[in-house]
Amino acid sequence: MRESVSYGVRNSVAVLTLNSPPVNAMGQTLRRALKTHLETALADDSVEAIVLTSCGKLFSAGADIGEFAAGVFTAEPSLPGLFDQIEASPKLVVAALNGGAFGGGLELALACHYRYVVPEAQLGFPEVSLGILPGAGGTQRLPRLVGAQTALEMITSGRPVSAYAARKSGLVDELHSGEEEFVSSAVGFTRLLLKEGAPLRSCRRLSVDLTKLPDGYLRQFRDEVALRSKGFYAPLRCVQAVEAACTLPFREGLKREAELFLECLHTPQARAQQHLFFAERECATIPDLSKKTRPRVLKLVGIVGAGTMGGGIAMAFVDAGIPVRLLDKDKESLERGMNVIRDNYHNSVLRGRLTCEQVEARMALLQGTLFFDELGDADLVIEAAYENMAVKKEIFATLEWICKPGAILATNTSTLSVDEIAAATARPQDVIGLHFFSPARIMRLVEIVHGSRTAPEVVVTALEMAKKIKKVGVVVGVCFGFAGNRMLEPYMREANRLVLEGASPERVDRVLTDFGMAMGVFSMADMAGNDVGVQIRQSRPDQYRHDPSFFLISDRLYRMGRFGQKSGRGFYGYQGRNRIVDPEVNALAEELAASLGIRRRPIDDVEILERCLYVMINEGAEVIAEGVAIRSGDLDVIWCNGMGFPVFRGGPMQYADEIGIDGIVAGIRGYRQRLEEYGAKWFTPSPLLERLAQEGKKLGQFRKGQQP
Repeated sequence: MRESVSYGVRNSVAVLTLNSPPVNAMGQTLRRALKTHLETALADDSVEAIVLTSCGKLFSAGADIGEFAAGVFTAEPSLPGLFDQIEASPKLVVAALNGGAFGGGLELALACHYRYVVPEAQLGFPEVSLGILPGAGGTQRLPRLVGAQTALEMITSGRPVSAYAARKSGLVDELHSGEEEFVSSAVGFTRLLLKEGAPLRSCRRLSVDLTKLPDGYLRQFRDEVALRSKGFYAPLRCVQAVEAACTLPFREGLKREAELFLECLHTPQARAQQHLFFAERECATIPDLSKKTRPRVLKLVGIVGAGTMGGGIAMAFVDAGIPVRLLDKDKESLERGMNVIRDNYHNSVLRGRLTCEQVEARMALLQGTLFFDELGDADLVIEAAYENMAVKKEIFATLEWICKPGAILATNTSTLSVDEIAAATARPQDVIGLHFFSPARIMRLVEIVHGSRTAPEVVVTALEMAKKIKKVGVVVGVCFGFAGNRMLEPYMREANRLVLEGASPERVDRVLTDFGMAMGVFSMADMAGNDVGVQIRQSRPDQYRHDPSFFLISDRLYRMGRFGQKSGRGFYGYQGRNRIVDPEVNALAEELAASLGIRRRPIDDVEILERCLYVMINEGAEVIAEGVAIRSGDLDVIWCNGMGFPVFRGGPMQYADEIGIDGIVAGIRGYRQRLEEYGAKWFTPSPLLERLAQEGKKLGQFRKGQQP
């Protein structure tokens, strides 16, 4: 059985090596082994100093997050207690970081007397993204080493810093250089410290230097964090913990940090953010796929369509160093698309995110073409034409005989049947949906639509592709709208209906953004283009004939030429990008409601929020019950990464679990009665929700294949 920490002695220096793949998470087993070997080294008179290093690519990714939910993260030896013991060591302790150190891994390094690091390492505290703060001394030791300003930026942002930046700030003492093997070099560095009589530097003996900070800096930083982290709980507590380091003795600061850590840990925000952390990782686990399935090689990508979506997808691949051939139907469209891409990169240069040399290197990976034949040697071709089945079938029929055997043929459709598109080819096993979300270069989500005949290795390749281009890939099945847009439809439907019943568009949007949505329904419709939604609905008229109020306002605005921001008027008026409330829309709602006999009435904020969210959650339950999605966490990843659902609520399905499934079911039944004929049509609880409510279970406990 492999030891989680190995022990050896080199030149009178004990070397303790973390050896708990894949990330050296500091669970109880590792903590216990580290404590045992530390005490062995301290008791050995022949050992003059101690080096802590690790196997693998990382030093340590930090605490074992799974212990939080299990309630064993405080089990002895605790991280704070272990780090105190290291810091108090009478023998010199050097952290030799052979790779990244994050969270508790960086706190371990901070507890050591010196830090010796490989140049390519990154160091950081990502805890804020999990709804917590560094709870093993990180908020107290870091500002004492690097100052309050750098500490606040690192801890509240969660962003890592490079080894070079860490060296400059004082977080790192020395960077590894030369050809000598890293651990041997770290031992040599430690021997040099011993020879020079280097002191046992302890953060507990340092104070935070506030003399270089501007007057009122801490207060101003706190106010800025409060403004940009609305809805999140942890960021302000991170600030408070660092403030404790600035104003309290070390021991009292540690006590305050522990209090703030526990405050964060037991919040809905922490549960939500940790749920998403695990859900994103679980997305890649597909029950029906063998672990032996190997992905196909992707060396060249072809993209059909150089418009906004095609250009954004092209940039995502080029950013990852993957060559792209971008095709469009005519020279003017292709040149316009290529120019937009270059302009976008130029803007990145102006913002300091890229150099001119980097832009040219990326543009060199991008080749425009007007000829399908030039996609013949591509390993993956993504169709990004507009949402029309006939057009897509024609493109795929062409790709079927142009592309080489084994090439993956993907459609970026947001709603249409991947199976029907695949039927236009003689190789449906090679066809898959890759639904990128707009703007494609920026949005992290890709819905990977598994057709009924898609080969397993094509799905695995799509998941690997998503990782390469730094996206989150979520596998879903075939249905209209797949998972994200299928849930979006009832959400938007209910918002439109609420306006007919008496709520204004700006009121509905305000309620939703106060809840935490990135945008309100009507602002989103105006940004995307009201014409897009109408064209999608026109492609399936049978769905809407049985309810004349279905998206009636949107359809009327479309006929009036009010397409949203692109036309200067939609649900709102626009002056540039500035949104202006338009009383004509409310007048139109009154007119349409009267024509349908809909009684308008005052509607409170609670009803607006519940009706919009409950129908979305209800549809999500159906998506899971039908097996379109594998688990509820997949839907949460989709909605938080592609649809603007607040991360601090963990996604719609996690939110339902948090507030209680029984309450959701009762609410749906209540609106079914209150809304009379309309309620009878649209407010029927999903059988899965009803079952879970009866059994006192959560959506998170349900998996594809279980009977609702």
